[in-house]
This record gives sequence, C-alpha cells and structure tokens, in this order.
Amino acid sequence: MRKWLNEKDPRKLEELFGEARACAIRHVGPKVYFRGIIEFSNLCAKDCYYCGIRKSNANVIRFAMEEGEILECAMAAQEMDYGSIVLQSGERQDEIYVRFIEDILHKIKAATAEKLGITLSLGEQTAETYERWFRAGAHRYLLRIETSSPVLYKRLHPENHFFEVRRECLRTLRRIGYQVGTGVMIGLPFQTHEHLVDDILFFRDEDVDMIGMGPYVPHEDTPLVSAGHDPAENFRLGLVMIALTRLVLKDVNIAATTALQALDPSGREKGVQAGANIIMPNITPTDYRKFYQLYNHKPCLDENARQCRSCLERRIQVAGAEIGYGEWGDSKHFSGRQKNSI
Repeated sequence: MRKWLNEKDPRKLEELFGEARACAIRHVGPKVYFRGIIEFSNLCAKDCYYCGIRKSNANVIRFAMEEGEILECAMAAQEMDYGSIVLQSGERQDEIYVRFIEDILHKIKAATAEKLGITLSLGEQTAETYERWFRAGAHRYLLRIETSSPVLYKRLHPENHFFEVRRECLRTLRRIGYQVGTGVMIGLPFQTHEHLVDDILFFRDEDVDMIGMGPYVPHEDTPLVSAGHDPAENFRLGLVMIALTRLVLKDVNIAATTALQALDPSGREKGVQAGANIIMPNITPTDYRKFYQLYNHKPCLDENARQCRSCLERRIQVAGAEIGYGEWGDSKHFSGRQKNSI
C-alpha cells in the first residue's frame, strides 16, 4: 500500500483504478447508489481545527431547518427515485435536538411508507441516543474518525475532543445493529503515508460497512488553513485510497465524496472509476447550502436538487456505471456479517 501511495506514473495508476473498479463489480455489483444528503443545520458544539462550521467560527451564519423543510426534502428524494437519504448536521447532544431527530425519523418513515432508507451523520452521541434513533427508523450511521492515529487526532482537535470516545461510538453503533460507516481526510497537514495505510487497516480491524473519505480541502476560517495543502497531490491520494480500500475490504460501500469534485470537476466520476459505489447528491435547499461549508470551494452550492440529479446522472453514465434508482444499496459487508453471526 505504501508503494501505491507513492506511485505517480499515470499508466500504473490507471491499472490500479481499473483493478479496483473490477473488484467493486465482483463484490458489490456494477451499480452506483444515490444517497440524497440533507445538511439541515450548521449549529455545532465541536471545535475541530479543520472544519468551517466549528463552534468558534464567528463568520458563519448559523441555521437550523424546520421539521417541515426536512420532510419536504425527504419526499423530494423519494420522488426523484433515490433509494435513501442522509441526514447530516453539526454535532449536538442536547435533549431538544435528540428528540427532534427522533420525531423527524418517525415522520419520514410514515410519509414514505418506510420505503426510504435513512443514514444519519450526526456525530458522537450516547448509546441511549443511538438506540432511540435506531428504533425510530435510522439503519445506517456515518461517523468519520478523520484519522486513525490518536497522536494526529490530537493535533487536529482541541483538548476536550477524544479519539477514544469517537472510536467507542463506532463500536456502540455496531453493537446496536447499525450499518456502520467511517472515514478519514486524505492529505492532512502532519499526515504521512504510513498514517493512511494504518487508516485502511483501521477500517478492516473495526469491521466497518461503509467508507466516506475524501481529500483534505482547507477552510479559510480555521486554524489549520495556515498549514497549507497540495490540491493535486491530495486528489491523487484520494483516488488511490479509494482503490486500495476497495481492494483490501472488497465488499464495503465506498463513497465518491463531494471533496473530490471540489478539486477536480470530474472528481466524483473518477472516484467511481477507482472503486467507489456511492454518490451523495445534495438535496439541501439552495438557500441554506452556502452556510454549510466545511471546506472552501464546495461545489453545487446553487444547483437545485433536480439539477444536481440530472448532472450526476450524466456523470455516472460517462463513468460507465449503472445507477441503482429506488434501491437502498445496503452494504454487502453488513449482510455478510449478519449471516455469519446467526
């Protein structure tokens, strides 16, 4: 893996990406599944040094969508024949927020006749909260670890943010019965290729079902922006990490993230060609999108949900893949793990 992370020859990289795409077709099938993402609030209790909506960023206009607006987005996703959605926001643990999520899950399930799959990406919570949300209808949870190195984690977060807490949340989610997703940023300041190899081994050892990782793109209002980055190198590493993760883990779901497109106009389709099988089109109302920027140059800020669907449909077809409309596209790895536990 270290050898491939250092590889710069385009022809050799194309061979790697082709092998990874073939591996994806063998183990998870030829389809790419859409998850309509609703970024419904940028209120956050966390203060991560790399994030544009961190608590200490006074330049962000804060917002929280109302229940009816979220429900309208979910219904639009079903009308566009997306099999599932992702509810994402800044991290909060207060009871008002926990109950709000619980209520909206029940209402989305009722309004869609339980046909719409729901992934949550709402950060660290207590086991009780995870259980409440699971019972309310969520069945997948994405909690990015951002780096599997506790030492590097400390450099990216304030002293009251703990790697061990985040890792334990992943294990709690798995015990409850969620399909568990995690991921890392690629090309971070202070990060080495050895860190990235360890990240893939972390995914394997934690037995995760879904991977959502992408190249690091700085935000101008964060402490980490001064450390700099190399966009072209981070993009190359992003594709190599997708390919290596596919070849090592084989049957997990892997997202081609929006951060890839932030660095290359064809980033997401290149991610599919390198072994990814999940795309998350943004279905957040355009009035809110400019306030939910975790990094600079986030694409598709002014495209409405239907424009985004049409654009991505063309991109995925150009990439030579089939779109699994109307399907949940659950992780094959999760299904296999469930069978083995019986």
